[in-house]
Amino acid sequence: MPAPFRLAINGYGRIGRCFLRALLESPLKHTLQVVAINEPANLESIAYLTQYDSTHGRFAGQVDCAAGALNINGQRIAVSHARQPEKVDWAALDIDLLVESSGCYGQRSELTRFIDAGCPRLLLSHPGHSADDVDATIVHGVNQHLLQGDDRLVSAASCTTNAIVPVLALLDSEIGLEQVLLTTLHSVMNDQPLIDGYHHDDLRRTRSAMQSIIPVSTGLARGVERLLPQLSGRVQARAIRVPTLNVSAIDLTISTRQAVSAAHINRLLAAEARGALANLLAYSEAAHASIDFNHDPHSAIIDGSQTRCGGSHLVNLLVWFDNEWGFANRMLEVASHWSRLWPKSR
Repeated sequence: MPAPFRLAINGYGRIGRCFLRALLESPLKHTLQVVAINEPANLESIAYLTQYDSTHGRFAGQVDCAAGALNINGQRIAVSHARQPEKVDWAALDIDLLVESSGCYGQRSELTRFIDAGCPRLLLSHPGHSADDVDATIVHGVNQHLLQGDDRLVSAASCTTNAIVPVLALLDSEIGLEQVLLTTLHSVMNDQPLIDGYHHDDLRRTRSAMQSIIPVSTGLARGVERLLPQLSGRVQARAIRVPTLNVSAIDLTISTRQAVSAAHINRLLAAEARGALANLLAYSEAAHASIDFNHDPHSAIIDGSQTRCGGSHLVNLLVWFDNEWGFANRMLEVASHWSRLWPKSR
């Protein structure tokens, strides 16, 4: 068996930890291996939060730390604590890919600092600030065929983009979309305080995350149009943070070219969930609450019980998604697909 592709993680927060844990729970662990983590937090905290997770539960494997390394099931992962890309000797780590999940770097001039410091390739857990900041933005299951072996900076988009783009691409292909309105109901994030505090320039994000429903800004419409340019100028989006720890939803309203019914839409989505999009899309008509989808690896789960039509050209749908676990699994798939395009000498 060929040696696994060697990965490093920069920024070991919610997505960084989910990425590693998703890999360890996946068959891809035989072809991808995390060999290094760069995270400013101390090693004992890193090990502790790897083993114990309030959202996804206790990790079933063995976790300990010693001598500057995190050890998981006997596998040594080197740990550094640098706050700048240049402070890590990435070349000495002999990695094939860096998963950049700190969220601190979005412009090309910032991201190339990792390249200059010895990282051959970067996979971002967030969109670049613009299309020019990355070589490709990939939503696995929709456009992974655009990846090239010589790409250096690739974005896996966002959790919300991964949830909605496959749905919109399917609906536009099958029935035609005139207008799209998106409202994301997103679980709290770590840019919000538990109690009112000076955490953000956006005044709403200075308010207690667990006491209010809070509208925030979003670039989702721009991200959708970047990936589905045929919808350019026809997508509007807003986002609202809600006081739950994980699992989010998208309230999707579309106007369609073809006349449709709720039953027609549900049949179409249910068929795709059983077919070509089975690993990305799920469908259910059960009486769900958001907690039902915690640790769900799908990009999106259509709640068919909530599909509504206003006349024959206006449709409203509810799309659930685990904004941590689903996205971490898509990042894994992008990394795996990309790795198969690289020349490998090991």
